[in-house]
Amino acid sequence: MTRISQAPPLVRLAALSVVALAMLPLSGCLYAQIPVNVPDGDGPDPSPTAIPSEEPSGDLPSTMTFADGADIPAEAYIQWGDGLIADDGWKIIKPDDGNGGWTYGTIDDTCTAQFWQGLIPDVPTVAGDDSVSSDAMLAVILGEADAAAITPLSTTGSFSYQVGGNSDVENRQVVGEEADRQWAMAARAFTATGVGLYVIVDCTGGDMQATMAEVIDKNAVVIQ
Repeated sequence: MTRISQAPPLVRLAALSVVALAMLPLSGCLYAQIPVNVPDGDGPDPSPTAIPSEEPSGDLPSTMTFADGADIPAEAYIQWGDGLIADDGWKIIKPDDGNGGWTYGTIDDTCTAQFWQGLIPDVPTVAGDDSVSSDAMLAVILGEADAAAITPLSTTGSFSYQVGGNSDVENRQVVGEEADRQWAMAARAFTATGVGLYVIVDCTGGDMQATMAEVIDKNAVVIQ
């Protein structure tokens, strides 16, 4: 999938409030399945996607709650808007791999932000339920066979929609910590189109919540 450079909005919010994250307890059988290193995010198998048309695919909802996802046209093209490509505070760690994934890192080397977007035929989604399906994405990323094990540990957060500086796309997210390392992964499945996307922010010594807030603020979910 191709990425687009996200144009800054005419008026950017001074600051996006930090998303409330419920800390994922590293205990029991779930602990054994949380990677010791940065989650690799291989998750859903990459699948080719259609080239976006130059015209918007019909009327789109003004917000993108889980319920709003049902109103997305089946032919809509969904992708990340890249707001870090020219940001002096970030550098490329892994360039676009051609399969929907790429990674940025902060200049001080304390945090990384790993992005992925693509079709999710291997995720056990529930038609019309983007929330449950987003939990299923998280389960696949974490290597958990049963999404029901992830749901109680997940919280509803948000991504920016179309341009940065808002919180209009609902997502599901989990976080974890061990010593001075903290990570958060946030995902959104769009069952109307069979597409999903996620970001994993991983910090050692850095401020994970502030970094995740910055990533959400600068990288919008763009739907055409």
